[in-house]
This record gives sequence, structure tokens and C-alpha cells, in this order.
Amino acid sequence: MSKYKYLIKNVGLLTLSSFATKLLSFLLVPLYTSILSTTDYGTYDIFNTTVGVLLPILTLNIQDAVIRFALDKNYKNESIATIGLRYVIRANMIVAAGLVINKIFGFSAVANQYAVYFFLMFLTQSLSGVVISYIRGTDRIADLSVSSVLASLVTIGLNIFFLVNLKMGLKGYFLANIIGPVAQSIFLMVRGKMLQTANFHLKYSTENKEMLSYSKPLIANALAWWVNNASDRYIVIFFCGLAANGVYSVASKIPSILNVCQSIFNQAWELSAVKDFDPNDESGFFAKTYRTYNCLMTIVCSMIIVFDKILAKILYAQNFYDAWKYVPWLTIAILFGAMSGYIGGFFSAVKNSKVFAVSTVVGAISNIVLNIIFTPVIGPMGAAIATTICYGEVFFIRFFQSRKYIKLKINVVRDVCSYILLIIQAIALCTIENQIFMYGFVIGLFLVVVVCYVADMKLVLSKLVHRK
Repeated sequence: MSKYKYLIKNVGLLTLSSFATKLLSFLLVPLYTSILSTTDYGTYDIFNTTVGVLLPILTLNIQDAVIRFALDKNYKNESIATIGLRYVIRANMIVAAGLVINKIFGFSAVANQYAVYFFLMFLTQSLSGVVISYIRGTDRIADLSVSSVLASLVTIGLNIFFLVNLKMGLKGYFLANIIGPVAQSIFLMVRGKMLQTANFHLKYSTENKEMLSYSKPLIANALAWWVNNASDRYIVIFFCGLAANGVYSVASKIPSILNVCQSIFNQAWELSAVKDFDPNDESGFFAKTYRTYNCLMTIVCSMIIVFDKILAKILYAQNFYDAWKYVPWLTIAILFGAMSGYIGGFFSAVKNSKVFAVSTVVGAISNIVLNIIFTPVIGPMGAAIATTICYGEVFFIRFFQSRKYIKLKINVVRDVCSYILLIIQAIALCTIENQIFMYGFVIGLFLVVVVCYVADMKLVLSKLVHRK
């Protein structure tokens, strides 16, 4: 199978599983925002965010090693499955102990009130992270696609049942978003025969050492990404309150359109980057793929900014409508994050995990500093702008670092100009009061962005038609 066909096949399978279900979840945003209060939404968001920071620390970020070593045919699947599941078990024992200590000493009343849900969230995310990584690494993309549909249908169905029928509120929202991923993990473990493959009687000391050598530097990378993704939530809560964080967190629902695209592609891309890595890119595969991906992501980003206010009126209930202000910046941040993920595929291919951390840590430090400076002055908007700046910083640092490993023939000047146009679009949307003039201006900029990428759009069409 050619490089393009392999990539397109994986993107297609992941798209089939993600697009319809993510679209359904996206359309249910009005339900969530009409039933849950801004404080409820803010509480769930901060719990989810806290789980996100604990995962790489307590599991030693083993899921990244699981996928990378599963892709390497020199390692046996039984050792990878065993090591991955061992770290999941250990991490959950630590979380359980921490929650018991919190109950005894009462450090956090909210954590104590929702202790069971917090534990189940951590268990679900730690298990699914390792299981999905193992399934991807063993190239069972079709099974992953089916499981994603299953998880989404269960999650969406239970959200409707718990929130509308049983009127369980925040607890129902917790349960629905826990049970769905659990169903996916069970399905994948059965299909991938993961428990049968694992052998807990053997230590696999050599494999464990090598996997930790790869995953440990990625702990700093994961924590730095967490800072980039989530530290703004804590700062918004500190300066603006839980309700403001609820509005800010729901703003990510519109950019999730772009996030779905990048998550689908990057899952498929990591497999191709490792399998077909060529530092000289003699066939032009990596450069052409970069140009195609950047073209599509930039145009979709610009289009989302154009339709931001319209989508906000449809999707957000009255108390959440102000979230539209943060959407353009968070969307641009996702664009930079997507391109950072693309570049990261090269670092995975050469098994150099340390290079990930350099760019991400620099971005995280900038994020915290800018959040502390901007948020007290302009509220959640400051957090959104800070996030955009730090994501851009990470991307450009990674881009220049990648030159040590691969030579890409791309139009850097054109790409930078298009990113500047997106920023101007975002500023115009938020500052121009005359709606007719504002829409005329942002649509005009969108057309300029499209013109910039005419050649790359032709490349996209040719690859879709010929698939060579």
C-alpha cells in the first residue's frame, strides 16, 4: 500500500467513526447549556482539567510509550500490554489513597462531595488512554473506529436519559461521560485480546526500562501541554469565578469543529510518520502532506471565525452566549496545536521524546505569565489570547527544531501571512460594532486566505481523486 493510500485509509476510518458522533455531540451543546448552570459546567470542567494534569504524573505518561513501542516490530505485544496496564493499576491506587486522605482531613469539600465521580473519571481516562494507544500501535484502526461510534452513542444516549428523563443534573453528566469511554475500553480490550495478551507474571524489566526512558521526558511535555490547555481555567476561576469559567469552557465547543479534524488526522499521521519516515523526504510525501493539512486547517479556521456569532446564537443558551468572544482565539490556538502535532510525528519517528518538552515547556511558561498579566485586566479574553500566543510559540519552536531531522520544502512566508490574516479576522470580529461592515471585512479576509492556498487546494483535490 502506498504512503498516501495508507494515510488516507486511516484518516477515512477515523473520520467515519468521529464525524457523525462528534457532530451529534456538538449539536447537543444547546441541551447541556440549557440544563446545566454555568457553575455546574465550570465544576465539571475543573474536575476534568485536574484529571488531565494527574494522568501523566501518576501513569508516568506510559500511554505515549505504549503506542510508539507497539509500532516497533522488535517488541512483543505482551510486554507492552502488561507494562501499560500495570501503570494504570498503580496510578488508580494512588488516586484512591489520595481521595481517602482528603476525606479524612477535608482539604477540598468539592473533591470530597464528588470523590466517587473523580475516581471514576481518572480510572476511565487512564485505562482508555493505554487501551486506545495499544490498539492504534497494533494498527487495529477499524476496531478503534467502531469503538468510537459505540462510545459516542452510549455517551450521548445516557446524557439525554440522565439529564432530560431522570433530571440528574451534574451527577448525570458525570456518569454519562464516564460510562461511554468505559464501554469503548471494554470493547477494545476484548477485540484486541489485551487481557489475554498481557502476562502479569513476568517483569519485562528491559522493556519497562526502555519504555520509561521514552515516556519520562514526555511527562514534562504532557504537563506543559496541560498548562497550555488548562491553566487558564484555574486563573479565570481565581480572578473571575466559577461561572465565568463555565462560559469560558463552553467556548471551546465551536472550535471543537476544527479540533475534530486535527485529532482524526494526527491519530492517522503518527502511524504514517513512524512507518514511512524519510529524513530527506525524497518522494515529497511529508512536504505535500504538510501543505495539504495546513491548507485545510487554515481555511476551516478562517471559516469558523466568519460563522462564530451565528453558531453561538444557535448553540449557546442565553447565559453562555458571551462565549463567542473567545472562540476566534481558541480556534487559532487549535490550528497551531494541530501543526505542532504534525511536526511531533517526526520526533516520534526518531524516538527523541526529549525534543517535545523543550517547545512545550517554553510555551507553558509564557502561558502562565501572560494569563496572570492579561486575565485580571480583560477577564477570560486575556486567557484566550494568552493561549493563542503560547500555542503559536510552541509551533514555531517545533518547526525550527524539526529541521534537524527532516527537510521540508514549504512556503513559510505565505503560511505566516495567512496566520496574521486570521488574527486580524479575530480582532475585527470582536471590535467592529457595525455588523454589516464587520461581516464584509471578515468574509473578505476569508476569501484572501482561500486565494493564498489555491495551489495547495489543487494538490488536495488531486490526492483525493488519484490517491497516489
